[in-house]
Amino acid sequence: MKLKDILSEKSLWIFGYGSLVWKPDFKYKRSKVGYIQGYKRRFWHGDNFHRGNDEMPGRVVTLVEDDDACTWGVAYEVTGSQIEESMKYLNVREAVLGGYVTKMVEFVPRGDSQPCHQALVYIATADAANYLGRAGHGEIAAQIAVCKGKAGHNIEYLQRLAQFMRQQCPEVEDRHLFSIEACTLHLVHYLFGFK
Repeated sequence: MKLKDILSEKSLWIFGYGSLVWKPDFKYKRSKVGYIQGYKRRFWHGDNFHRGNDEMPGRVVTLVEDDDACTWGVAYEVTGSQIEESMKYLNVREAVLGGYVTKMVEFVPRGDSQPCHQALVYIATADAANYLGRAGHGEIAAQIAVCKGKAGHNIEYLQRLAQFMRQQCPEVEDRHLFSIEACTLHLVHYLFGFK
């Protein structure tokens, strides 16, 4: 869907699976917790602005195609002038600064009786300049433990995402996220004595 087509819609759903789950920073009509199918969340994207810098890029999540996977997050419905305002904001936050591209996906809200929605999602692909790709959990944890950007420490990003999953989706086991969290906390405790 092209930007001019999006802006002509009366309503738009935007799906967040990273920092958007706790910090959308745009006005919206309502939000719903749910998931998209065919993608898994991975800490494979570099961030040299929000959670890192050029010398030490932080690690943030992107989506990787996987037919058997689903990713939980939050979808926000924006309407009227909120559509253009949110798109302007997100195109800077996610596309210009983050290196993400947009795609339309089917969002499935939690609850049997709720209808699915087409939702806009931002995804960093392997050809993005900041894309770091696959790495072991220990390597990812070591990077997250020490990186900091304009929005704060990379470890805060990790912990807020894990907290969202535990509070809003307690029945979902996100092994990648929770394994990296455990590795990072173990490393921070070992290096700095923090619990």
